[in-house]
Amino acid sequence: MIRFLNLLESARAELPGAILPRWASVFFSLSILSFLISLTAAQALLGLAASTYAAHLLRDRPEIRFPPVKLPLGLFCLGTVLSVLWAANSTVGWFAVRKLVLFVILLLGANLVVSARHLEFLFRGLFVESVLAGLVAMGQFAIQYREVLALHPDRVYSSMTSERISGFMGHWMNFGGQQMLVFAALLAFLLLAPGFRDSKFGARETVPQPLARRVVWWLALAMVAASIVLNFTRGVWLGCFAATLYLVARWKPRGLLVIPIVLVVGYFAAPSIVRHRIEVLRHPSQDPALSIRFEMWQVATRMILQHPVLGVGPNNIEQEYALYLPAGRSPQPGYHAHFHNNFLQFGAERGLPVLTAWVWLMVALGWHVRRIRRRLNRYRWIADAALAGWLALLVGGCFEFNFGTSPVLMLFLFVATMPFVAERIDRAPQGASVTESQESRVEG
Repeated sequence: MIRFLNLLESARAELPGAILPRWASVFFSLSILSFLISLTAAQALLGLAASTYAAHLLRDRPEIRFPPVKLPLGLFCLGTVLSVLWAANSTVGWFAVRKLVLFVILLLGANLVVSARHLEFLFRGLFVESVLAGLVAMGQFAIQYREVLALHPDRVYSSMTSERISGFMGHWMNFGGQQMLVFAALLAFLLLAPGFRDSKFGARETVPQPLARRVVWWLALAMVAASIVLNFTRGVWLGCFAATLYLVARWKPRGLLVIPIVLVVGYFAAPSIVRHRIEVLRHPSQDPALSIRFEMWQVATRMILQHPVLGVGPNNIEQEYALYLPAGRSPQPGYHAHFHNNFLQFGAERGLPVLTAWVWLMVALGWHVRRIRRRLNRYRWIADAALAGWLALLVGGCFEFNFGTSPVLMLFLFVATMPFVAERIDRAPQGASVTESQESRVEG
């Protein structure tokens, strides 16, 4: 705790000196640290940060940095607006347009995270909050399990999987998606981040992490992982698995040989309800969550074929759904507002041009982060965390529309932006914040 408070104080001391960028950075930091706790607070603080930064741009006209994805992002946003205007019910589609504002995180993150300590503080803050959210979720699981066992002992599995734990979030998918991204970042930190301390000359030097501190962080990872397992969202499990494969391969490729053993041991050591969640995959027709997905994906394919350019319109899926079923067939009971797949969702909802722009955006983010990773030294783990989160989002997004949920999207955009910040920090003189190095260049 003392180290964390010292980190907070040093991060605060390195914030910009001018009042507008300083407060913009503070609001943005508070927004990041609200992602796992309250979506309302996070978005309100994000709005304050954006407004303050806009005032800074108008008054001071500073250099503006933005990840090199402006063209695909612009096409994605333009295509979304056009699909709303073309939709049968355009009124409900404007919510998707308002959600595009969240991409301001790319701009704010690239310009308002100003030092290594600031970056480290934000990530460690998210790690701590993820543990807290996981503990709350595990408490929810214990209470729910006891109630279900007492009232419906013959329907434990169906009850526990129909209403799952959600931590501080309002829905289990929001919670699971966020925990997945933090899991990837925390595992990257544990496997790939070197330890740093301040030398007597003001520089940052590499040192081994103290054993006690490593144990604490590994325990934190275990609690995050446990909350993910009890969340029962198999797409999140697959995303975490993909992230783990990537990070272990980066750490020690031979470690990949141990993963099958860990999976087998974990399977037999897991509670019976967790094992059943896996075993039911062998009988998709007996699992409503799987059978309804097969129906949804067929409907999505028909929508794409009939509306390839602009789709049926954002948030129009539910009202159009039954029209694309075979004649005389009724929809399976369940949630039909989206297709539980990022690729099919964008293609059916907004058309193939938007889907192409989104794929371009995601590929561009991954490609640029991979290039940055090669150039990083001290903060390479930040790029690995972003790539692991990117991979987890894409794999999980084959079974869930995780890019369309605001809490997950906000956290992903932050993690994906931080390698661009890390590159700038890595190039700055050791012991100097980014703002200090900028000021020295201007004065020179």
